[in-house]
Amino acid sequence: MNEADFSGAAATAQATPILIAPQAVLRQKGRVVRPEDMAALREGLPGMFAAMYQAPGIGLAAPQIGISMRYAIVDLGEEDAREPIVLINPEIISESEVLHSREEGCLSLPNQYAEVVRPEAVRVRYTSLAGEQIERDVDGLLATCIQHEIDHLDGVLFVDHLSALRRNMILRRLAKEQKAKRG
Repeated sequence: MNEADFSGAAATAQATPILIAPQAVLRQKGRVVRPEDMAALREGLPGMFAAMYQAPGIGLAAPQIGISMRYAIVDLGEEDAREPIVLINPEIISESEVLHSREEGCLSLPNQYAEVVRPEAVRVRYTSLAGEQIERDVDGLLATCIQHEIDHLDGVLFVDHLSALRRNMILRRLAKEQKAKRG
């Protein structure tokens, strides 16, 4: 099965629950995915894609579903034209000097948004589901999304790119909303 097959399987899969901050796994650096992890990774992908699409979101990293490993999924495509990417052991190998500010949110920090400054373009290296080493130049929203997901693999949340004051405001607001939700 390829990325499109797993993405398509999301339509009938049970969505994997997405963890909400401050879950400890969200602050841990994920371990490298090894060959012996691939069967479990593949088995979990339909539920992971289902969770991302239902949220709705454009990216989801393994730590967000409680798995402390270095893989993530991204899909900027519309429902009728999916463009799924599975990034296994991804790393940024170069980045542009040009920075860009974009509003970011996160499925693990629901309803919280802030402007984050990141490199406008990056070169990313990752392993595909087929086991191929891929190097790819990306820019714009895709570059932002991939950087955001790789941050998750390092235990970093988008709010960590903000001032302490702004970060604390967002985290307090999230805690208050979650408490009210549990009510």
